[in-house]
Amino acid sequence: MYFFIINKIITMYIIKKNLAVALLLSAAANAQNTQEKINLEPTSDSKVSFGIKGGYSLSQMKFFDSKLDSKSYFYAGIVAEQPVSSKVSIQAEALCTQLGGKQAYSYLYINDPDMSIVDNTIEFDYQLTQIQIPVSVKYYFIPNLSASVGMNFGINISEKVKTDEIVNGSTSRNYENIKTLNLFPFLGAEYKLTDNFFVDARYHFNFIEVNKGALPTKIGFLQAGVGYRFK
Repeated sequence: MYFFIINKIITMYIIKKNLAVALLLSAAANAQNTQEKINLEPTSDSKVSFGIKGGYSLSQMKFFDSKLDSKSYFYAGIVAEQPVSSKVSIQAEALCTQLGGKQAYSYLYINDPDMSIVDNTIEFDYQLTQIQIPVSVKYYFIPNLSASVGMNFGINISEKVKTDEIVNGSTSRNYENIKTLNLFPFLGAEYKLTDNFFVDARYHFNFIEVNKGALPTKIGFLQAGVGYRFK
């Protein structure tokens, strides 16, 4: 009788022990599979995000140290962002805009009917139409606020000088001796209003000349606008 009871207890102990071992092994296997999935499958935060953006551009051009009147225009394009950590990401864009400046010259001419001397003004509008490729590194201070530093590669597709009066038989002519590729280092900031909408602003410094002639020409400009990221 006692032998039967002891044998029953030992048998139940062995069964429970084997069951516990089996449960531990199953839990370990599930944890391993979960970890492998986590390692193999990227999180949503690490995926590339795409979006569109547009806004206002204000540029100022200068010859030597003489500043021209500022020129306002719009910009629009696409944006892509690749996170590299929880705080840092790389952003690239393709934008279309126009840079330049305006300059007015006064001149005198003789009015034929009464031979009076007339003081007149003619305005020159310098227009560099560009496809811009800004590339930047962004640092997130908080999830919604980031600062950026980068380089904007401006590819000129048109360089024109336009006047409000006929000069040498035309009111528009090519702006000579402008580099095809212009470089603009910049600093900027962005704030996410929601998961999709954001506002940003950046200033591009006029450290590098845009021309290849004898007249040193530089352009600095501000861009501020809004954007939408697709999820």
